[in-house]
Order: sequence, then structure tokens, then C-alpha cells
Amino acid sequence: MAKPKVQTISGYRLKEPRITPMALWLFFLKVALPVLVIGGIIDLVVQLTTGVCTGLWCLAK
Repeated sequence: MAKPKVQTISGYRLKEPRITPMALWLFFLKVALPVLVIGGIIDLVVQLTTGVCTGLWCLAK
């Protein structure tokens, strides 16, 4: 992949795009947390209906 041309405004070089702590926090809130919660609910429903533990907490037993 070719590196993009360095952008300047009035002779000042712009910073390269980067992942910020706020972007990581928003990713956690909007993607990772809902996936974990939905997965936990599904594991709980399966455990309550079938009696078979499928969650990560079952590995600790």
C-alpha cells in the first residue's frame, strides 16, 4: 500500500490519524459491552432451560 501524501495547512504538517483513548472507550461501550451482555444472557437462558452450563464461568468450577 502506498503511503498517503503528507498534508499541510499554511505550512503546518497535520498529525497522522491515530486511535485515541476516547475511541477505544466508545468501541468498548458500543460494541464490546453489548456483545458481552447479550452473550451472558444467552448463556444464562441455556443454563436455566437445559441445566448445562455453557458460560466462561463454568471453566472455574
